[in-house]
Amino acid sequence: MSGRHPHHCHHDHGATDEVPYGQVNVTTTAVGRRALLTGAGGMLMLAALPASARAATTTMAGAPDATASAGAARTSLITQGTTLVHADMHNHTVMSDGDGSAGAAFASMREAGLDVAALTDHATLLSIDGLSSSEWRTTGELANAANDPGQFTAIRGFEWSHPLQGHINVWNTSDFADLLRASSPGSLYGWLAGRPEGLASFNHPGREPGRFSNFSFNASARNQLVGLEMFNRTDDYLFEGWSSGLTSPLVACLNAGWRPGLTGVTDEHGTTWGFHEGKGRSGLWVTENTRTAVLAAMAARRSFATRVSGLRVDATANGVRMGGVLNQTSGDVRFLLDLDRGPVWDGKPLRIQVLRPGTSAPAVVDVIDTVNGRLTDFTVPLNAADGDWVVLRISDPSLPNGTPGPAGHPCNDLGVAYTSPWWLRP
Repeated sequence: MSGRHPHHCHHDHGATDEVPYGQVNVTTTAVGRRALLTGAGGMLMLAALPASARAATTTMAGAPDATASAGAARTSLITQGTTLVHADMHNHTVMSDGDGSAGAAFASMREAGLDVAALTDHATLLSIDGLSSSEWRTTGELANAANDPGQFTAIRGFEWSHPLQGHINVWNTSDFADLLRASSPGSLYGWLAGRPEGLASFNHPGREPGRFSNFSFNASARNQLVGLEMFNRTDDYLFEGWSSGLTSPLVACLNAGWRPGLTGVTDEHGTTWGFHEGKGRSGLWVTENTRTAVLAAMAARRSFATRVSGLRVDATANGVRMGGVLNQTSGDVRFLLDLDRGPVWDGKPLRIQVLRPGTSAPAVVDVIDTVNGRLTDFTVPLNAADGDWVVLRISDPSLPNGTPGPAGHPCNDLGVAYTSPWWLRP
């Protein structure tokens, strides 16, 4: 349907600076308990990715991550002024329902080749199953000790955890909210609005039946809700709940008026933080690898979701970077997509699906075949009357989606990455 793929090149670089959580006081002993999160879906075990879907160079847990070092270069072919960092912003320890010592987590993630990492233990009810105030302080101390401006960014966060409504990660606040402080998504948004420096994400969206009060929109929190997890552990959440008659979380969230960037996370509960091929992770385009710049990239939605290490994804629509607003309501939109995983995927066929608002599942208005390492240039007509957002999904057409949507849907192949959305100005 659409045009093919010329090759173009530009270059950019990155630089240092940061924000503290308070005094660095590294005398940390994590409480050795494994708590059970009660309630519907609280300990849902997610299906493992089929062996055939794992990358060719799967790393052994505990071994240095060869694929991370062998990935694509960190410089975009289509934009300037930022550098790619690989991030995992959702991880657990024994301070909630994880198995691993909090003191080991950041070092493991850095050794695995991640550039940015967060600890986000659960905040539940009265700290019975989740964070206590002292553990919150410990998380901040560990993040400060691990933070290495310019080289590795360590961030403290928490996962607000409601057994029916869902889980929301919050980063960059001085305090945390459990269910006593914020008993519903709406009350959490109010709490967040009082902390304008805080950023948040919808986690494993749709896994819990309430779906954040069905993604009920709250304008005061729109700018701070910067993430929607499209990959969590080994699962692609595009069609979560679809087989039970529910709407795609991507469609439900974006159609409700939220404007999140799209992300991937491991949601690690074990002891091998960062050492997982086939589990979610995020790419962020930063001006430098510091807390200030990482949070700015998240707020600008300069992110993409993926489930493979070492992947570079950057994209523009009529020159506007993913996560931005297009100053038009209808007409042709020219996309440039920079997609590369380096030598490990030389010549690998990949596919691009152009996702638009649908009813229960996203509409796909174009499908473009491409190859790893290629700059793909294509044009698609868009009209805001059909909905105000567009997302690019990148897939491996040779493998199936473990959680498919409607029969014959173009996204029933294996998802590899999602760009953050663009919004058409209404």
